[in-house]
Amino acid sequence: MTSATAGDAAAVDTYWTSVDSPLGTLLLTAGPDGALTSLSVPGQKGGRSVREAWRQDPGPFRAAEEQLAAYFAGELKDFRLPLHTAGTPFREKVWAAIDDVPYGATVSYGEIAARIGAPRAAVRAVGGAIGANPLLIVRPCHRVIGADGALTGYAGGLDRKVHLLTHEGVLRG
Repeated sequence: MTSATAGDAAAVDTYWTSVDSPLGTLLLTAGPDGALTSLSVPGQKGGRSVREAWRQDPGPFRAAEEQLAAYFAGELKDFRLPLHTAGTPFREKVWAAIDDVPYGATVSYGEIAARIGAPRAAVRAVGGAIGANPLLIVRPCHRVIGADGALTGYAGGLDRKVHLLTHEGVLRG
């Protein structure tokens, strides 16, 4: 057995699977405890790609697959999955605020800043944290829009943001 660096050990302890969806094939990753660490779409800005050291195993993802299928079928509005993300304290605050945006609703970047007690000037930093969200769909960053109602920025692409907001009844198809 060879020794591994901390980064290699983390890679070996990463499980992955892919799930077909209306947005394309989703890539899901999880740690050994089964908590989701990422969910990305094809071509996503900053998205992940499978590493050789990862283990393909759909077992840890059964609940995620079932909930994603129910969400896309219009039967599920709130994901109840174990999540594990590692971000700065600021990013974790922003991501927690995103988790509180209900299905079928939208908020502005400024509203997220206010919810976490950040000054209005922090809107760009909030946008950066939202753009770094590793759990698309499950952590609903697609529900964050510009103050003027514009559909701005989405790591998965604006076409997918439109699809998700239409699916949730925010936009008309």
